[in-house]
Amino acid sequence: MLIAAAVCPHPPLLVPRLAGGAAPELDSVRTACDRAVAALVAARPDRLLVVGAGGRTARHPGGAAGSLAPYGAPIAVGAGPAVLPLSLTVGRWLVERAGAEPAGFAELAGDARPEECLVVGAELAASAPRVAVLVMGDGSARRGERSPGRFDERAVDFDDAVAAALAGADLATLATLDPVLAEQLMAAGRPAWQALAGAAEGAGLSAERLAYEAPYGVGYFVTLWR
Repeated sequence: MLIAAAVCPHPPLLVPRLAGGAAPELDSVRTACDRAVAALVAARPDRLLVVGAGGRTARHPGGAAGSLAPYGAPIAVGAGPAVLPLSLTVGRWLVERAGAEPAGFAELAGDARPEECLVVGAELAASAPRVAVLVMGDGSARRGERSPGRFDERAVDFDDAVAAALAGADLATLATLDPVLAEQLMAAGRPAWQALAGAAEGAGLSAERLAYEAPYGVGYFVTLWR
């Protein structure tokens, strides 16, 4: 059963060593992520799992590792071959930063159907009596001039709706996010947020917004559910 969840973004620049001189721009988001993940660890779950989007739908064991080398620095996260996508690599880094170790990872294909994401989330929640989930996902990358993608006037409204749904533990809204629109807006977090909706069904969790920012033209959400 799901007892706690944290939603965090996964920009590589969240890692200070990679960010270098730009690290202070994400200080508030980084602090919010640390607070959220610390709360997951403090909940003393039987299993702390990390879910995020990647190139395929797959499960990875707790010992799976990732690398930030493709993003500018030879930073290994975990030991062994780098198999985790960016979302789960940053998730592992956050959990290790909190002094804990993930019990496993769920990777969801970027084009995974909503119903598939909901099922994955429900399976994660049912995997132990007390489950905590770290949900990794960025909002739209088409918000403005600093965005990686071309500006889209729908982007801010989309992110605002996601931020409200996360802050309100609104499972219905998360479950029905349009995957086509999310892809058009380059919102990488959509599959993971829908997995959260599946995991939290019947758990009765309340939510607390810790951050909603877009310092680089990408929506970053940090929310704690417990």
